[in-house]
Amino acid sequence: MPLAPRATGPLLIAVGRMRGGSAAPEAALFAQYNARLRPPLRVLEIPEAPAGASPAERRRREGAALLAALPGNAFVVALDLGGEAPGSEGFAALTARWAESGRPLAFLIGGADGLDPAVLARADHVLSLGPFTWPHLLVRALLAEQLYRAQAIRTGHPYHRAWRPS
Repeated sequence: MPLAPRATGPLLIAVGRMRGGSAAPEAALFAQYNARLRPPLRVLEIPEAPAGASPAERRRREGAALLAALPGNAFVVALDLGGEAPGSEGFAALTARWAESGRPLAFLIGGADGLDPAVLARADHVLSLGPFTWPHLLVRALLAEQLYRAQAIRTGHPYHRAWRPS
């Protein structure tokens, strides 16, 4: 059963559900960073397509469900390996621009077979968390942490340390 999104905050629409409930390590890590966000992400889980379908059919079905769950005027950020991979400061600048759009913000995470081309075509921005392939349940936590880091950068909070040794 999909989680019902709360009334405020950016929307995270993800294929698949957290197995093991709130005790799952991925769920706990997501909850830790999501609790720091102001406002926190609202989460809507989309069921995975049947395992017996081809990867293309699974992407098509999951993609149709993701698109159907979007608010009509949402600013859509699709998480995909082929997207832009900004650094933390660049991501903070992007999130500031997205917030200024005045449109509700929605992040989309596909299933194990990735996002359907129709989802990528609908996206206003395609974002990558780097060249690694991440477990889709862990992507939720990575996104929440980076959104928190972006907020910290924009507000001058010391959480983000830009200095790196050479």
